[in-house]
Amino acid sequence: MNNQIIFLLGLLLFFANGDNYAAALLIVNIAEDLDFSVNAAATSVTAYMLAFGVFTILFGPLSDRYGKVFIIHVSTLGTAIFSILGALAYDLPSLIFFRSVNGAFAAGLLPVVLAYLGQAASDNERPQVLTKIMSYGFLGTATATLIGGSIAQLGSWKLVYLTYGVLELILGLVMLKVIKRDEPISNKVTIIATYKKVLSNRGVIALWPLFVIMGFTVFGIFTYTGQLISERFGYDIFTVGAMLSPFGLGIILAGKAMPTLRLKLKKGYMPFNGLLIAAALVGLANTQSPALFCFYLFCFGAGFILFQPVFIAKIQEQIPEMKGSIMSIASFGLFTGGAIGTTFNGFVITHWGMTTMLYISAIVITITGFIAAEIMHKLTPNLTTIKT
Repeated sequence: MNNQIIFLLGLLLFFANGDNYAAALLIVNIAEDLDFSVNAAATSVTAYMLAFGVFTILFGPLSDRYGKVFIIHVSTLGTAIFSILGALAYDLPSLIFFRSVNGAFAAGLLPVVLAYLGQAASDNERPQVLTKIMSYGFLGTATATLIGGSIAQLGSWKLVYLTYGVLELILGLVMLKVIKRDEPISNKVTIIATYKKVLSNRGVIALWPLFVIMGFTVFGIFTYTGQLISERFGYDIFTVGAMLSPFGLGIILAGKAMPTLRLKLKKGYMPFNGLLIAAALVGLANTQSPALFCFYLFCFGAGFILFQPVFIAKIQEQIPEMKGSIMSIASFGLFTGGAIGTTFNGFVITHWGMTTMLYISAIVITITGFIAAEIMHKLTPNLTTIKT
């Protein structure tokens, strides 16, 4: 597998994840600059996630018809252009429009990149290639708030979107020259037939709500963590960004412990993860210590990554020959759940405050951990270790 292609696609996921996760840092500043409420600013995050989820469904079949590289090129340039345009937003409708179109194009990146590399790599190198490419994305998540905070401190929230957009545009133009188009594997778009088969599978139907709940809990909460830090500690945007970065660090480091934990905890693995996230959320609701706040964010990110790859691996096992479409369904659930969670949590914050929001999600994820254990056990009685 060409290392140059892996690097370019990894850099693409680094920028795309950064563009997405930086939003948690920026909504307070967006609200102040454009003179509307934080909850109103959060609708731009909801719009991004909802568009991402919906268009993920389309890009899987489209990549089969027109080639995965073609879809990656179109998605990269579209994401870049609308990230740049997002920096030109002057009111709430324009911000929502630019961010939603940005999310629609971004939907063609992660699932299609993974499908392309999985297709292009040999059986022996595939696990290493996919692990490497995902590590770039996780690194983008880990550094998004710190990078965004640094850029915003120098300029404004607009400079963050502009910077990510320009870098994505440059990368997209380079990729047009370096990564040659692959051959389509289908001569027609079969969206309805494809998803009819996927959604007729009982295992997929059982697992899909878990992705919705993960999006609801993780993305729905993370969107407001920057606001929580600002209100509780009164820090500037650079410090807020630095305090949010342990979430991404937890994602990177905890993923390495997943195989060992699954082996030791067995059926208790899923409840453990649910309780870990719940404890982190309760901690975030109550601590007045910046250091403990960062620690709880680390645990929040760790719990997310201990759940997520297991869900992905298990849902792909249900229809092994349709991994691309399965990934689209999973992403649709995750980001639709995130959009629902962001909207719901905005309502809760308005009426009952941040603490209530965190407690509700803690209860939801605790119950989910036990339900997930039963679902995974029924689908595969003897769970095997999944490597990352």
